[in-house]
Amino acid sequence: MGWHYSKSVKLGPFRVDLSRHGISSSFGGRRFHVSATPDGRRHVSVHLPGGFHVGKSFGRRRPRHYS
Repeated sequence: MGWHYSKSVKLGPFRVDLSRHGISSSFGGRRFHVSATPDGRRHVSVHLPGGFHVGKSFGRRRPRHYS
């Protein structure tokens, strides 16, 4: 059985998320959003009126190193 932990802190338009996988951050609002994941990827998404959504990820996943 796995375990999960997450904590989110909002600082104005910025959000910092802490989880067992690492630290991620995001910026933006409802229509435009940019995020960075703990494994090094970046994601940009745009939500348009009428239910349209466009998203694009950049970068490759970095391998995890377990100690």
